[in-house]
Amino acid sequence: MHQHEEARVKYEKEEMERLEIQRIENEKLQKLEAKDLERRNEELEELYLLEACFPEAEKLKRDNRFLSQWKHYIECDGSPDPSIAQEINTFITLWKEETNETLEEVIEKSKLVLNLIEKLKLILLETPPYDLQGKNIIQYQESILELQELLHLKFNRATEILLRQASTLADLDSGNMEKVIQDENVTLYIWANLKKNPRHRSIRFSETQTGFEIPRILATSDIALRLLHTHYDHVTPLSPVLTPSQEHISIVTDFVKEEVKSVQTAVSKDLQEENKQENESNSVHEEETKAEGQGDVEEQMCPVQEEPEATKYEMEMKLLSETVSAAQELLLENASEKPYFLEENEVDLCQFTTLGGVYHLDILELPPQCKPMKGWMIVEILKEGLQKYTYPPETTEDLEAENVFPPIEVTLEVHENVIFFENPMVARWDAEGKQWKTDGISNMSYKSEERLITFNLETFCPVTLIQDAHINMPYQSWELRPLDVNKVLLTITTVFTELQIQIKENLCMLASIKVNNKNHSSILEEKWMTPVSFIIALKKAGLNIFPTGHSHLYVVINYKHPSVEVKAYRQMALLSSAFAFCWSKWNTACDSKKTVFQVREHLLKEEPIRNPNWTLLMFSGDRAQSLKINESSDAFSEALKEETEFHSTLYHMVKDFASQEAMRAVRHSNCQFVDSVCHMLLSTRLLSYS
Repeated sequence: MHQHEEARVKYEKEEMERLEIQRIENEKLQKLEAKDLERRNEELEELYLLEACFPEAEKLKRDNRFLSQWKHYIECDGSPDPSIAQEINTFITLWKEETNETLEEVIEKSKLVLNLIEKLKLILLETPPYDLQGKNIIQYQESILELQELLHLKFNRATEILLRQASTLADLDSGNMEKVIQDENVTLYIWANLKKNPRHRSIRFSETQTGFEIPRILATSDIALRLLHTHYDHVTPLSPVLTPSQEHISIVTDFVKEEVKSVQTAVSKDLQEENKQENESNSVHEEETKAEGQGDVEEQMCPVQEEPEATKYEMEMKLLSETVSAAQELLLENASEKPYFLEENEVDLCQFTTLGGVYHLDILELPPQCKPMKGWMIVEILKEGLQKYTYPPETTEDLEAENVFPPIEVTLEVHENVIFFENPMVARWDAEGKQWKTDGISNMSYKSEERLITFNLETFCPVTLIQDAHINMPYQSWELRPLDVNKVLLTITTVFTELQIQIKENLCMLASIKVNNKNHSSILEEKWMTPVSFIIALKKAGLNIFPTGHSHLYVVINYKHPSVEVKAYRQMALLSSAFAFCWSKWNTACDSKKTVFQVREHLLKEEPIRNPNWTLLMFSGDRAQSLKINESSDAFSEALKEETEFHSTLYHMVKDFASQEAMRAVRHSNCQFVDSVCHMLLSTRLLSYS
């Protein structure tokens, strides 16, 4: 009994002590929370001033867009400005009228055409969604489609001109014609069957592994085979342009109306005040004013006009700031469902991506050949132009059609600048349904060393290679660290690859790439590009680390609320010139309204540290705190680190432990640099996709 009593007293005492410690802890927390609330407005105002770099960068981009239009105008180099409907339409009309162009001439002209298409695509991607007008989107997309169609038509016309003179270009050994043209944007293979030798069924284009195994029926027909490999994709329908929803637009418009109202009120108040003062001073100094003449009046008028000018600029920046943050949030919006219903065998273009361009495979009817006559070349020109040879024929009475018209074996070379992390899949274009499909293709094999893909095709049509768009998601880890003044290195590690991206001013560059832990050389290395062009180039090379609004439907992600994500990326970008950030395993342990990552001061003079001392931060968009746990702790806890406080921003959080030098570097960051870092963080969505 005595022991029981002792144990009870001991337990009660311990419980009292525990409750007392908890009370003190809670009191401490309440005090810290109160302190945080007290200075919140002040901290947010300071952050607002720092974040003025975003509208400033946007203003610079706008000015640059106008400047490049003006530059184009005064250069007068004969090329059209693709954003001006009249100029691009004139260009298209004039080019349509040009006939009898050779393949070499079309390939030369295609460089300008592809450049115009790229420019239009960039305008659609680089202009903030709130500045893009619906009619402009339609105009640009129509111009893109028209240029794409016309370019393909020109290739067909030039092929016809070449095939008319096939007999004069025949190879002495085989008696057939073969032509290969290689260029940076296209590779063209043409074979004309002049001899119709039933035994000549294996076609390999000189110096390459590319070719076909054709059935006997084709070996004895008047046909030509063409493989036009465009290193670009003009077949896949254009992706829809990111546009804000109506409610998004109305939020921004309402904000603008409010701002305009409040500024007008302020300005008219100021003017009233000044007029009042003027009237008073006028009555006193009336005599002097008359004597001194006009000079003084001008001086008095000046401040009245100056005030609205300054306010106008302030208002423009406020409005831009609102537009920019709305556009940034739009980048992180997740779609609730897939955009369209998939048919059987249709390739889901939200899940897969076409890589390495399009292989246009055609069996063509050989046009009438040139004949020499009395020193002239005479040729019969068919009114209907180049005709496709239908294979297999649409009506076959024969029950053994499969034997007479078997599939054709095709061997293609995979484009050297594209990375496939798994064996590529082949898809064929269904012109009727306007979609890529995977049926009608069999016996596929891939030699990764030689980069050769072989498969059987039931009927000739455009084909492309596809890869899972999310093969490098989710990421395994990431790090962002300063390299120099206004220059950072972003490293993203995925299952297959490690990418290092440098960012400075308004430019990005692929610094290095490792595939399966081995250095891999890429044509993109050491090339500085604007963020949007850089993202396009990386995706084209098969290095997709840029989730879309549909990606979460295909990848297991660690969802974070868009508004929290946007605030985190904006503030990380602001600090990136003097602080390093990196991934934390605890980011998956907290809920969707909080993010956890590691941060440390990183000044450039320092020698690289072996095991740097990282601080673990938790940020919810409106509160930042240091955590007691570290990366190697056993369990997650939101407990506050001793001797630290709550803050409303990351800037004020790091200010508590940072050197003055680091904070000076942050305050003097270049606005374009901060904007570019933020754009890369928003585009890779590191906090949701790791």
